[in-house]
Amino acid sequence: MVYAEYQSCIEACYDCAAACDYCASACLREENVEEMAACIKLDMDCAQICRLAASFMARGSEYAAPLCQVCAEICRACAAECARHSHAHCQRCAQACRRCADECARMAA
Repeated sequence: MVYAEYQSCIEACYDCAAACDYCASACLREENVEEMAACIKLDMDCAQICRLAASFMARGSEYAAPLCQVCAEICRACAAECARHSHAHCQRCAQACRRCADECARMAA
């Protein structure tokens, strides 16, 4: 079953998407919300690409590997942006993004 083959990557994608959704929402409540704009945008992009990659893997799509390459790139960018901020939600998001980037890069290889 293809789904089982990609299970750890699918789970990392969904975990990352949830962390990004939470981070974006929490960033909107920060006092310096203007300074969080890049983080919020990347969180939203990352969450969406992670969910898309997970669905491609679950279906066994022939395009799952190239999509996971893009997902890994966006996750790395989101991790770097989130890591710049000291907020706990940003740090947790950065960690989830790094894990997802690693899983997606491994899947795409």
